[in-house]
Amino acid sequence: MSTPALDIYHTIGPFDRASVPEGLLREHSLKPGTWGRITVLSGSVGLAWDDDADEAVELGEGDTLVIPPLRPHHLVPTGAFELTIDFLREA
Repeated sequence: MSTPALDIYHTIGPFDRASVPEGLLREHSLKPGTWGRITVLSGSVGLAWDDDADEAVELGEGDTLVIPPLRPHHLVPTGAFELTIDFLREA
C-alpha cells in the first residue's frame, strides 16, 4: 500500500512510559481515511502489528513510522521513551 500525500490535522503527546494512554498499549486501529505517524523523541519503543504476529518494529530516537487506516497494532514499551503521534488525512 503506497502512502498518499497527507496533512496533519491533530497531534497528541508527548507521552512517556508513565503517561502513555492505556489504549495505545492494546490492540486498536485507525478509522478509514485516518493515518497515524509515531515520532520517537527519545529512547525506544516497539510497535506490534496485530494482524501479523511475526511483524514488529523497534523505533529509536528520531525514528518515525506511518500507520495506515484500519491496520490493527499496539505499542510495546521496551524501556524509557518519549513520543508524539500525529493524525493525518489525505491532502
